[in-house]
Amino acid sequence: MPQSAQTASPCRIAWTAACVLGFLAVMFGAFGAHALKNEVTPERLAVFETGVRYQMYHAIVLLCVSFLPASLHSRFFRPSVVFFFAGTVIFSGSLYILVLSGVRAWGAVTPIGGLLLLAGWLGLACSLVSSKKAAA
Repeated sequence: MPQSAQTASPCRIAWTAACVLGFLAVMFGAFGAHALKNEVTPERLAVFETGVRYQMYHAIVLLCVSFLPASLHSRFFRPSVVFFFAGTVIFSGSLYILVLSGVRAWGAVTPIGGLLLLAGWLGLACSLVSSKKAAA
C-alpha cells in the first residue's frame, strides 16, 4: 500500500507534534519576554513562563519519542503521544489564558493537563515495558 494511503505512523505524529509545540513554545517565550514583561505582574509572568517551560519540555520529549524504534512500540505508544500533546496544550494553554485574561478560573483547568501529561509518561513506560516483554 502506498505511504499516502496508510495512516500516519505514531513516530510521524510524535515528530509533527514536537515541531508544532516547539515552534509555539519559542514564539510564546518571545512574546512573554518582550510583550508581557511590562504588562503583567512578575508573578503572572512567572506563571506564563511555567507554561512555556513545560511546553518546551514536552516538545523535546515528543521529539525523542519520535526516534524510538518500532520494536519498542506497543498498544500504549500511540495513546502516550496523544496524552503528551493534549496534556501540553491544556496545561500550558490554560496558563497562557489565565495570565492573558486574568480569569483565575482557568487555573482549575491546568491540573487536567497535568493529569494528561502524567498519563503520557505512564503510557510511555507501559509501552516500553510491554514491548520488552513481548520481545522476550
